[in-house]
Amino acid sequence: MKIHLISIGGAVMHNLALELQRQGHDITGSDDEVFEPSNTRLLNAGLLPKKMGWHAESITNDIDIVILGMHAKSDNPELIEAQKLGLNIQSFPEFVYNQSKNKTRIVVAGSHGKTSTTAMIMHILKNQNIDFDYLVGSKLEGFELMVKLSDAPYIILEGDEYLSSAIDLRPKFLWYKPHIAIITGVAWDHINVFPTFENYVEQFKLFSETILQNGSLIYYKNDEPLAHIAQDITHAKTIAYQGLNTIIGKDSVSVDFNQKLFVMKVFGEHNFQNMEAAVLACKQMGISEEESLKAMQSFVGTARRLEEVYNKNNIIIYRDFAHSPSKVKATVDAVKNRFRTQKVIAVLELHTYSSLNKDFMPLYKNTMKMADVAFVHYNEHVFEMKRMEVLDEMYVKSQFGNVEVETNIDQLWQKLHNLVDENTIFLMMSSGNFGGKDVLELVH
Repeated sequence: MKIHLISIGGAVMHNLALELQRQGHDITGSDDEVFEPSNTRLLNAGLLPKKMGWHAESITNDIDIVILGMHAKSDNPELIEAQKLGLNIQSFPEFVYNQSKNKTRIVVAGSHGKTSTTAMIMHILKNQNIDFDYLVGSKLEGFELMVKLSDAPYIILEGDEYLSSAIDLRPKFLWYKPHIAIITGVAWDHINVFPTFENYVEQFKLFSETILQNGSLIYYKNDEPLAHIAQDITHAKTIAYQGLNTIIGKDSVSVDFNQKLFVMKVFGEHNFQNMEAAVLACKQMGISEEESLKAMQSFVGTARRLEEVYNKNNIIIYRDFAHSPSKVKATVDAVKNRFRTQKVIAVLELHTYSSLNKDFMPLYKNTMKMADVAFVHYNEHVFEMKRMEVLDEMYVKSQFGNVEVETNIDQLWQKLHNLVDENTIFLMMSSGNFGGKDVLELVH
C-alpha cells in the first residue's frame, strides 16, 4: 500500500513509518520540524521529508491511507487536500486498531506508569518466547522500534488518553477495545483538553466501558477515582492490586513473593506497583507469577524513566520523563527512599501545557519536598510558543514549596555544577530537553 504520514517526525509516528516500510509498504511523510532521534532515523531510512512544511501537492489520488498525527492542525493543507480527494484518513490509534482486530489486545492506561508497565509486559513475554506485537511510548532495550505490527496473536498497547487527531477528538485509548486492560492510576493531566478533573476521570470511565465482554480490568486499588470506576463494571472481571512486597538492601531491592526473593534492577514503590500490574496481566495470558518475576530480574527500565545515565565516584545522574505532579512526587520519593544517606538534587523542567498553567500549579505543592535540594526551571520562550502568560517566579516558588526557581538554563547548570561532591544523586526530570543541555556536563 501507499501510505502517507502527516507529522511523520513524532515519537510514535516515525517508528510507525519505519515499521510500515519494513513490511514493504510505500511510505511518504511530512512535518514542519523533526528533532532527534527521529531526524537521523528517518534520514537513514530515506523517509525524511526533502523539505520541511506542509505541501498540498504531495497528496495524490494513489495514496491508500493517510495517517494523521496529533501535531497536525485541522487547517493543515495536506489534510485539507486529502479530505477534498476523499482519501482514507486515519489517526494512528485507528490505524493500529485496524491492524490488530484479530489479535488479543492488552492495553495499559493511566496518568502515570503506563510506559513502564507496558515495557514490563513486553519484557516478560519476550523472556517466555511468546510472539507479540506492540506500541509503546519509549525506546526499550532489546527492541529495535517502538512499534511492531505483524501476524502475532497478541498486541501490547500503551493506551494514551490524549486526543487521537485534530479531526478525531476522542482519546486514543478509546480505539483499542481491550481484552485485558490495566489502569495504573488517575491524576489530572492535559488540562488544555480536559479542563476539569471530573472531565478527565470520565475518559477513563469511558475506556473501562470499551473492555470487551468477559474481559479483564486490572487496576490500582488505592486510587479512589479508579475504585469508583471499577465498582461500576459488570461486563468484565476486575482485579485489584496495590504493589509487590519489597525488601530494600544496601545495593539492591528484592521482591518477596511466596517466601522467595527476586532481586530486581529497578527501584521505587511506583515501579513495584507497575510490576504487579504487569505480572497480573501476564497471568491472564497463562504465565505464572513466579515465571514473570524471574523474567523481571533482568529488566533495567525504559529510556527516561529513572534511567541511570552516569554512575562514577559515588555520583549518579538519573534522567526521568516526570512532569505531572503525581509523577514528580513518585519519582522524587523513589530516589530519596533508595538513597537515604546521600544528597539528592532534584531538578524539574516545566514544559507541558498543564505544567505551565497557573491554575494547575497548586497541584505541585510539596511534590519535591523529599529532595535535599530542589530546582524548578522553565524557559520563557516556551510560553511564547504556546501563547501563554509567563509564570511569575515567586508564584511558582510559593506553590511548590521548598524549591529554587531558575529560568536561565546556563545559570542553573552552573549552580548544579557547584553542588557536586561525593555521594550526590542528580534527578533530572523533564518531558523536554533542558534547552538541549547535556546532563553529563554537570560532572565534567
